[in-house]
Amino acid sequence: MSSAGTKKNRMLEIFFRAMKGEAISVQNLAREYGVSGKSVSRDLGEIKNFLCENRELVGNTELKYAANAKAYYLELDGFLLSKELVAVIKMMIGCRAFGKMEILEIVSKLKHFTSCNDRAMLEKIIRKEMYHYHEVRHDCKSVIQNLWQLVRCIYGKTEISVRYYKITRELVTRRLRPAAITFSDYYFYLIAFRCDEEGGKPLYYRVDRIIQIVEHRQHFQPDSAYDFDEGELRSKIQFMTPGEYRKIRFSCTDNSLQAILDKIPTARVVDKSGDMSILEAEVYGRGVNMFLLSQGSRVKALYPEGFVEEMREEIGKMCSLYHCAGNDNPL
Repeated sequence: MSSAGTKKNRMLEIFFRAMKGEAISVQNLAREYGVSGKSVSRDLGEIKNFLCENRELVGNTELKYAANAKAYYLELDGFLLSKELVAVIKMMIGCRAFGKMEILEIVSKLKHFTSCNDRAMLEKIIRKEMYHYHEVRHDCKSVIQNLWQLVRCIYGKTEISVRYYKITRELVTRRLRPAAITFSDYYFYLIAFRCDEEGGKPLYYRVDRIIQIVEHRQHFQPDSAYDFDEGELRSKIQFMTPGEYRKIRFSCTDNSLQAILDKIPTARVVDKSGDMSILEAEVYGRGVNMFLLSQGSRVKALYPEGFVEEMREEIGKMCSLYHCAGNDNPL
């Protein structure tokens, strides 16, 4: 190969390594390629010129020098960086929504966007987590496949029939008009309307419980009766438990305040006395009761009376489990 061809290959290799997040050291590359430091510096200069002269193609991508590391790095516009990949992979593992083999396949593909050094570090970071990874129990063969098929049907406004396991484990078939996909507490949910209920309420179906999806030739045009705000729904519902809209008020101690504000996006503090705060929140259904009960004696329901009575009744049922007649073990 000619010296010009060798130089072009070297420049492409350097650029590709920088794209993967590798720190570009002039001295290290000079030793590796068996050339002078000036030759590598000229290569880097030509890469900089290319990036500067082709903004429409590369955007704001720049080759910058980090004095503390004595190396160049590529600041990419629109590319995932190694630090971003770690965050994405950690979230995927933490949500437990995908099968183990699906996670491993996705991670193996994402790792190709990192440098060799970062790839080794990433593998070490996630090795133990993947060894102990426990996916949530699925009825379907592939959550990802279900998601993709449902997304296409939502986009195409295609009516579908699904075979679905209810929470009681009853297997049912429903003909639906799919509207959206959302994620909450380990599970993906299909938000859809029953075809046999005009102007009905949106219903929620766990995607991992859908064992079959049949696409029909019938298409639909959503009207105002099927209009809803997915973002608003996510902020006002807990554990995807359906129910009517209501505004609730409750008090909590300081050591539960942050957890409540994080879990209930619509919650706001309206009053405070000592270590007790009074909060109001807009919610749908009784899912919020389940979360507030998890805070134990640090939370007290205040308003409306129906909400207070629900909490009182559930606490009474819980207490009855620990106050059985005699000393018999109820289990």
